[in-house]
Amino acid sequence: MIRCSLPSITDLENTYVADAMDKSDIGLGDYIGKFEGAWAEYNRKVYGVSCNSGTTALYLALLALGIGEGDEVIVPEFTMIATAWAVTYTGATPVFIDCRHDLNIDTDLIKKAITKKTKAIIPVHIYGRKCDMEAINRMAFDYQLYVVEDMAEAHGIMPTGDIACYSFHSSKILCTGGGGMCLTDNKRWADEMKKLAHLYLNKEMTMLHEKIGHNFRLSNIQAAIGFAQVQRIDEILKKRKQIETWYDKYLPEKYKMPKRDVLWMYDINCGDKQEEIKAKLALNGIESRYFFKPMSEQPMYLGPFTHLKAYKWSRRGLYLPTYTDLTEDNIKKICEALE
Repeated sequence: MIRCSLPSITDLENTYVADAMDKSDIGLGDYIGKFEGAWAEYNRKVYGVSCNSGTTALYLALLALGIGEGDEVIVPEFTMIATAWAVTYTGATPVFIDCRHDLNIDTDLIKKAITKKTKAIIPVHIYGRKCDMEAINRMAFDYQLYVVEDMAEAHGIMPTGDIACYSFHSSKILCTGGGGMCLTDNKRWADEMKKLAHLYLNKEMTMLHEKIGHNFRLSNIQAAIGFAQVQRIDEILKKRKQIETWYDKYLPEKYKMPKRDVLWMYDINCGDKQEEIKAKLALNGIESRYFFKPMSEQPMYLGPFTHLKAYKWSRRGLYLPTYTDLTEDNIKKICEALE
């Protein structure tokens, strides 16, 4: 079976994890700060705040910005549901915007959705394709909105929003076996997110909690893996670029989607044969995954959805195995199964 995704783990990750284990620093430890600092520096941001998932990262960012009940946040229709749930967790209302042909949020539709209640926009760089951040940041400036970038599928794209949020799930470009992080240049937001993620404890650990916080901390073991991954990111991105090049070379033209800025997952257009192609790949020992379903099709947000581009793409696309250890022969086999 050719799996859809696998993490890239080397001796460097094993060395750092063993070091943390030898020190008995499996919960808290110095790899947390090293990981936060290294990832912030790579992305040209000042502060990094780690947490236990990408979903949590989005939630912490919104809380730090003061977003809550009565507010609205603009969210793509075509995204992983965690993007919308993070808004709902705060008590605010997600307002959904349809996608373009590249699956990213249609910036031409955002302005019509902005009301007096709108407080933020969450752009998501879908499958490694960069959103039109110039247009989004300009609208945010004009309407005094925050921009919380969902970077879960876009490690390697430089963030430009107020707070950038990352997932390090095992399927992601950089992975820690779970975990997330928020990056920002704003010290006040960073301090607030750190307190919120750490039970709202003060530095003196007096065990008085000024606000209701959360136990969203990343473990030192996960951070040790993450610190190694950041040191290897150029190598990881280069290998993924090679995989994209092989797919581009061997894949029949009719399946190809718009180019990506970084490769998270290699997505294909199956036309009206999504189920047929998925079954055919499975028969050949090849795992694949469905595209996201639109947010307005989800039971908790149910509304009109069959007219949406997001709905049409959800029935049209799959993504193919994408991880650093894939070989050219693996890619040939996958593409031959699609002939």
